Amino acid sequence: MKALVRAFILVFIIAFAFMFLSSRLNATQDFAGGGKTLTIYNWGDYIDPQLIKKFEQQTGIQVIYQTFDSNEAMMTKIEQGGTTFDVAVPSDYTISKMKEEHLLIPLDHSQLPNLKYISPRFMNLSFDKGNKYSVPYFWGTVGIVYNADMLGGKKITSWNDLWDKDLKNQILLVDGAREVMGLSLNSLGYSLNDTNEAHLQQAKAKLNQLTPNVKAIVGDEIKMLLANEEAAVGVVWSGDAAEIMSENNKLNYVIPKEGSNLWFDNMVIPKTAKNVKGAHAFINFMLDPKNAAQNAEYVGYSTPNEKALKLLPKDVSTDKRFYPDKATTDKLEVYDNLGKRMLAHYNELFLEFKMHHK
Repeated sequence: MKALVRAFILVFIIAFAFMFLSSRLNATQDFAGGGKTLTIYNWGDYIDPQLIKKFEQQTGIQVIYQTFDSNEAMMTKIEQGGTTFDVAVPSDYTISKMKEEHLLIPLDHSQLPNLKYISPRFMNLSFDKGNKYSVPYFWGTVGIVYNADMLGGKKITSWNDLWDKDLKNQILLVDGAREVMGLSLNSLGYSLNDTNEAHLQQAKAKLNQLTPNVKAIVGDEIKMLLANEEAAVGVVWSGDAAEIMSENNKLNYVIPKEGSNLWFDNMVIPKTAKNVKGAHAFINFMLDPKNAAQNAEYVGYSTPNEKALKLLPKDVSTDKRFYPDKATTDKLEVYDNLGKRMLAHYNELFLEFKMHHK
């Protein structure tokens, strides 16, 4: 009888231990990939770190934050599926490509009540009709930063001004095929999304003529170089321009009169997401006007959030260089998804120009 009792007690202890270990394992798995953590994939220096802390405190979710430096690198990593990202922040044409390749989860708008604060101007755009897969994060333009003092008081208003012989060895270009091919296409009166081979070759030939004026084709260091007056002119994104100008008040930013790129970076939920509910909570948190205003002040890019815009300092929200009116933005173009073959061709032409520059 005693042996039977002992055996029963032993079975009970083993069963209890198994249940305890099983519950601990489930909790650990949940913490690693489910409701307790959220993995965010974003551009570098593109969020106020205080907002991540605030989100963690409000929700109890631990944020794992990773960064990328190009849409292509981000998309490749999501395609490979090695890391399960819950939220990512791709640009317009990349969202279109990700949709085509079934890399995104449709959003549940009922979990995003703060979506009502986004300006209608920035909703329902060509790359994501009905905002089925994405919601606006930041927007901006591509333009020219210049130092009038270094140019003897000369103003720049046009892409064609870049070919002025007085700008020899004075121009820094961002290291982007769409941006650099785009400025040449625009200078010729063509679309940023032109696929006509004769036009593309004409744009490439015109870029080659720009070579004597180009000091360097660079990445993030363009901000420091322009602020330190290492060059008089730079082709940059508007948010970078705002940051550079805050470092050096001699600089000005202009959207060239021929037109330029109007870009959008939107929040999406990749199909590999493990914490879809947490992803919606984070997106909705970033759409809160106070949080969106805080983020815009920290990052320096333009917020699409109407109510957040009213919370920003007047000298920021009324600056037409960074918040151009609808009449101006209507003349600008969003990058189309040109398809893999044409995008590769753009990259090839840009690479040829870079080699020519060297």
